Amino acid sequence: MHLKIVILVAAMAALGAASAQKESNCERSCGNVSIVFPFGSGEGCYYSSDFLVTCNRSSGEPITFLGESKNNIVISNMSADTSEMEIMMFVASDCYNISGPSDRRRAFLTLAVTDRDIQISAKNKFIAIGCDTHAYFNGTRGNVSVGTGCISRCGSNTLVTNGSCSGVGCCEVAVPEGMNSFRMSLSSYNNHTNITDFNPCSYGFFVQEGKFSFSTTNLLNFQSRKVPMLLDWGIGNSTCDIAKKDVDKFLCRENSICDKTYKGRGYRCNCSEGYEGNPYVRCNNVDECQKEDHGCVHICSDTPGNYTCKCRKGYSGDGRKDGTGCTADQSMLIKISVGSSFAAIVLIVFVNWLYFGLKKRKLMILREKFFKQNGGILLQQRISGDGGSNDQAKVFTIEELKRATNNYHDSKIIGKGGYGTVYKGVLSDSRTVAIKKSKLADQTQTQIEQFINEVVILSQINHRNVVKLIGCCLETEVPLLVYEFIPNGTLSDHIHNKGKSSAITWDIRLRIATETAEALSYLHSAASVPVIHRDVKPMNILLDDSFVAKVADFGASRLVPMDQIELETMVQGTLGYLDPEYMQTNQLTDKSDVYSFGVVLVELMTAKKALSFDRPEEERNLAMHFLSSLKQGRLFQILDEQLQKNDDHNEIIKVSTLAARCLHVQGDERPTMKEVAMELEGILASLIQKHPWVESTSNEEEVEYLLKGPTDDYECTEGATGSSSTFDSMNKLTILPIASGR
Repeated sequence: MHLKIVILVAAMAALGAASAQKESNCERSCGNVSIVFPFGSGEGCYYSSDFLVTCNRSSGEPITFLGESKNNIVISNMSADTSEMEIMMFVASDCYNISGPSDRRRAFLTLAVTDRDIQISAKNKFIAIGCDTHAYFNGTRGNVSVGTGCISRCGSNTLVTNGSCSGVGCCEVAVPEGMNSFRMSLSSYNNHTNITDFNPCSYGFFVQEGKFSFSTTNLLNFQSRKVPMLLDWGIGNSTCDIAKKDVDKFLCRENSICDKTYKGRGYRCNCSEGYEGNPYVRCNNVDECQKEDHGCVHICSDTPGNYTCKCRKGYSGDGRKDGTGCTADQSMLIKISVGSSFAAIVLIVFVNWLYFGLKKRKLMILREKFFKQNGGILLQQRISGDGGSNDQAKVFTIEELKRATNNYHDSKIIGKGGYGTVYKGVLSDSRTVAIKKSKLADQTQTQIEQFINEVVILSQINHRNVVKLIGCCLETEVPLLVYEFIPNGTLSDHIHNKGKSSAITWDIRLRIATETAEALSYLHSAASVPVIHRDVKPMNILLDDSFVAKVADFGASRLVPMDQIELETMVQGTLGYLDPEYMQTNQLTDKSDVYSFGVVLVELMTAKKALSFDRPEEERNLAMHFLSSLKQGRLFQILDEQLQKNDDHNEIIKVSTLAARCLHVQGDERPTMKEVAMELEGILASLIQKHPWVESTSNEEEVEYLLKGPTDDYECTEGATGSSSTFDSMNKLTILPIASGR
């Protein structure tokens, strides 16, 4: 099938540009295509017959044709400022199947106009697609014949590259300038033999440069039947210098100039610099000052075809960014500098005032929130309700404690534990205190009320062997507690430090044990509301310069309601000192403190830690090891070396027996702290008076048994003889195993 595109334009009377523009019925658009002069679709609306266009609306959608619609040259776009027109050009094809040629479409274009004002643009490319393709075209440029072509071959589509039109599956050649007709031809060397499965056809077409990108899918089925192609035009056949002599017919009108760089047939018009529009009709002034990238530094003033720049008052220069710009005068520089400096200072002062003011206000709100959250109002009510006696806890502000501790400086730390950090501080009245900063913990309303209650009760406890609670601070997320400062460290520091343990003689150890027992007895039975310490251990027994014991750290303590003898709580305390019955039942009683105190007694006599994984497995738990050694008659083998050399064996044995009773698994079988305190007071009195304490024959036998070492014929059985009733009761103890893992 042969496709012929022939342009035959009938001669029409030429009209001047002025008369063409005066016709009010001239169409300026057809569908989406703008019709720009010198083109037109009605009589008197175009410059010459070469520029006739037809708007065909018969199909429902307006279609713009070059010349008459029967010529089938569809215009898709046109531009006066570039003197170019885009048309949709047919694609030629040459198809084959396994039997041979199957379909062929040719395409050619002839611009048979009188003056040849319209030409094929050199901005097009001639492109051929195929793997067995020989494509070429013959054309005319005036009366001269021109032609060229290219060959595209490929035996397999694996050799083809997307975007590449270099001869493998696709080839292209440049289009000569000034052509006004062409005829394309396609042929095959081997009738696409052995390649029809991926390339049955060859294709050839003229296309605007940049409007086509080759793809390997084009080989199998190139679906485009038309592609965009550029035409360009010139006016008449005279150069600029000759054409402008005929003023009536010369189309470069107001604010436009003739393009002398154009080398084609006739002449072209362009708008002068600073103007835009259709140069063949009228070019309008462009307001450069409306553009964001205008070249002025300060003030831009538009002028016909141009613009001027000015500087603001106090500045000098041409005002242009590409020129000298605008420079501030000397006086203006001084004013600007002074003004800027003053404004900056004011701004800095204001911002700082605002920042610190808001920060201070935020801090005050936060402190107030914590104060209420931690029960500050409740504490104040309790204090005022009790008449505000001197024994009441004082509520400190956070600033007071910060000053006392140099803002909690590390050098003020005197201890760290599971519940927090303790700082040494000096209050404004020169009192030295210990300030405990606890770790974070979620608190319920019930816990807050209990905490306040404990603060009030503990602040009223006045016992020489209990560390005095002076007050608290409630303006932090977790309350701070303030205690009297005890200078000589903890009991643990002295008995577990070889350099210090020698100074802790047996009589001092016995006195420390007695004072600790008296303090716990007071808390259990003499305080207005009974207090269970729940964490009795050498770390929580402080010593002053005279080695007077002070029970401290009530972070885990619980108040016992007057109508109860036990509390059900979550197990809390230190491993090695925990009451085994409390661990099993969660039932906290005053006997839990008795068990922990029993471990402290053993530590005082052995100078060994309550729990150590560095010792053999059977010796890791000191309480169990002590009870076992006591049963086997090896008491003096596990005592501290200083006590082994001591002559007060009777007192040591009595204290050991008391410790064993405190370490009973069942709380009912343990003595009360009051009983323990009384017994220790008696032993201490006996030691002071330096009289041996022998109450009965049975005790003498007990002493004799504990003093002697283990014999070869001794066996620890229920039927074993030679032991006192104390050891008989201990045979019934159920020793809870302590896990060996860390």
